[in-house]
Formats: sequence, C-alpha cells, structure tokens
Amino acid sequence: MTNRNVLRALTAALIFGATAFSVPAMAGSHSEGGYAMAKTTIVEAAAANPDFSTLVAAVKAAGLVETLSGAGPFTVFAPTNAAFAALPTGTVNTLLKPENKATLTKVLTYHVVAGKVTAADLIAAINAHGGSYAFTTVSGDTLTATLVHGSVKLTDESGGVSTVTATDLKQKNGIIHVIDKVVLPK
Repeated sequence: MTNRNVLRALTAALIFGATAFSVPAMAGSHSEGGYAMAKTTIVEAAAANPDFSTLVAAVKAAGLVETLSGAGPFTVFAPTNAAFAALPTGTVNTLLKPENKATLTKVLTYHVVAGKVTAADLIAAINAHGGSYAFTTVSGDTLTATLVHGSVKLTDESGGVSTVTATDLKQKNGIIHVIDKVVLPK
C-alpha cells in the first residue's frame, strides 16, 4: 500500500473515529497552529465517552487522573471497553483491587507515551526504521509499531497485538489513539 493510500485510510479512520469517539469531547475547540485543539483533557474526553468507562475506572483506581489531566503533553493508546472485556475473565476486577494498584499503574502507563505522537509521526517512524518502530512508554517498557495492510499495529512485549482503530483525537494536553486490545508489559 502506498503512503498516499495509508494516509487516506488513516484520514477515513480519523473522520469515523472522531465522530464515534465523542462530539462533546471536541466541543468548543479552536484552531492553533493549523490544528483543532480541544478544551478538554485526555481524562475528560475519555470520561465523556461511554466506550471508555472501564479505562476511566482503571485510571481512577490507579490514581492517575491528576497526572493524565496535567499539562502533558501525552499520547494515549486508549483501549475500549471491548478491549478490556477481551482479557481473561476476572483480570479487570483483579487489577482494580487496591492491593494491585502498582500492577494496574504499570499496565496503564504502558499505554502512554510522553509527548504528542500523531499518526503521521508514527507512520513516518515505522517507515524510517524499516517497517518496525520500537518505542518506550511511560512505564519504561517497549511497544513495537508496524504497518499492516494500512493499519498501525502495536505489539506488546508478550507478543500481543492491538490495532489502532481511530487516530489523532487531539485534546488540550495530548492525543488519543483508540486501540482494540489492551497491551501488556512483561
């Protein structure tokens, strides 16, 4: 697939994803440097969308609301409720227990990158590194991004693969990319 076709596919995903993500999350946006900038934080945008209620509950249980509501910028690969539901039975309930806060924090920060990483940035890095780009998350662990049939795939340290389903959902403190599976550090 050519870069032009990849960009068309990502643009279509962005348009669909931004519409499906949450209109209220983008309400009141203004233009800054050619980008529409939301007035909501990453946490506020996720909380406004019922598809991210499990993620929001996990962020609260891990005590990360204040951090992810801060200035950032952050890039969050946000798993949907369906992504959490696909984990083995009981995993989410176990992670949400107070005694598992450190493990939950590690899992959640594995989905976060310091700085703003757009879809175009990620695709450029994949292409510049021969089709596979490994990057370090806030947890200190590595995710590997590849481009497969026009879709960005994230492979975690255990070999689990997630697909980015919506990109570049810009918030005032960063960017959200929606993913269809929870990625897990070793």
